[in-house]
Amino acid sequence: QLGDRLGRQRVLAFTLIMMATATFLIGVLPGYSKIGYWAPALLIFLKLVQGFSTGGEYAGATTFITEYAPDRKRGFYASLLDLGSYMGFAVGAAFVSILQLTISDASMEGFAWRIPFLVALPLGGVAIYFRMRIEDTPAYRQAQESAAQEGQEKLNKGVGGLVKAYWRELIIAFVLVSAANTLGYAVTSYMPTYLTTTLHYDAAHGNLLTLPVLVLMSLGIPVAGALSDRIGRRPVLFGGSVGAIFLAIPAFLLMMHGQLWLTLLGLFLLAVPVALYVSNLASALPALFPTSSRYGGMGMSYNLAAALFSGTAPFIMEALVTVTGDRLAPAYWIMGTSMAGFIAVRVMGESAGKPMPGAMPTVLTHEEAHHLVETQDENPDLDIEKVLRDAGELD
Repeated sequence: QLGDRLGRQRVLAFTLIMMATATFLIGVLPGYSKIGYWAPALLIFLKLVQGFSTGGEYAGATTFITEYAPDRKRGFYASLLDLGSYMGFAVGAAFVSILQLTISDASMEGFAWRIPFLVALPLGGVAIYFRMRIEDTPAYRQAQESAAQEGQEKLNKGVGGLVKAYWRELIIAFVLVSAANTLGYAVTSYMPTYLTTTLHYDAAHGNLLTLPVLVLMSLGIPVAGALSDRIGRRPVLFGGSVGAIFLAIPAFLLMMHGQLWLTLLGLFLLAVPVALYVSNLASALPALFPTSSRYGGMGMSYNLAAALFSGTAPFIMEALVTVTGDRLAPAYWIMGTSMAGFIAVRVMGESAGKPMPGAMPTVLTHEEAHHLVETQDENPDLDIEKVLRDAGELD
């Protein structure tokens, strides 16, 4: 809601400052032996600050990049966001693995665990520097100008108004995020736990085995994003949901054999549908909402799904294994959520190559703009009257 009221750039800078500061403070937080119960209390508070900033970060970053990206290449440009996210998982896994292999357990528990948290401050400083130098998106500025002429009530529907106006879009986004991130969190967050507690690898190997998978999956994300610009978002998302349904059980069966190369192969089988899924979330979901409610709609749908299904995926999967005694239980959970994702893709409209709702067409070059004008009458992706009406230029 703040991103739709105050602007994408301001809120994104604020969330990044919060994340970098909270993460750094966790790294310097005194232990229980120094400050008693204040230690866990402050840790929980700082984790809440991290969660709050993450809630605004992804919704804002996807809104920001999709509003800037040209219509014909939005899938590729938006997928770079998730390339950065999953490469960050890979860097984190590599960093922790190096610490595990080079530092004793006593040193890790004493101080070394703080090092990855301390790195957040300089990284955050660099990111904030670049973010503060970027102007707000043309689509947002255009929406603000339109609201100034017609009254601010055109924007800022509030939570209740947002749900009433876009409940269908919110449900589609919620289900897609739940399906995609259940699988994504399974690979990034749960696999080291599954490999160590269920398949009995040591902790260092549990992290190291996921590292090459994360790197290759990260590199495949922009490829899948570019593919969606050519063939559409829905076919690629269908590939992700169908792939998760049919590959989950074979992937876990391969990992159960206990041989390293089969474990890696099983992880790669899970990584393929993740790349197909997440490469399209950043471009497909913001296109469900108009400019005036995009940040709020993305924030609500994405974060509810992340809180209820995505972030809890490792806990749910481990609990299913514990309760049932079936090492394939996580695969069944992945299959179930992806079946729901398949249904969501079926009812979602295609947005590839089309202008964002509430915004004028966005192009990369002057030549593309001229071509768009010349072919507007026969262009199936461009409904001029609808574009002008949504943008407030036509009654």
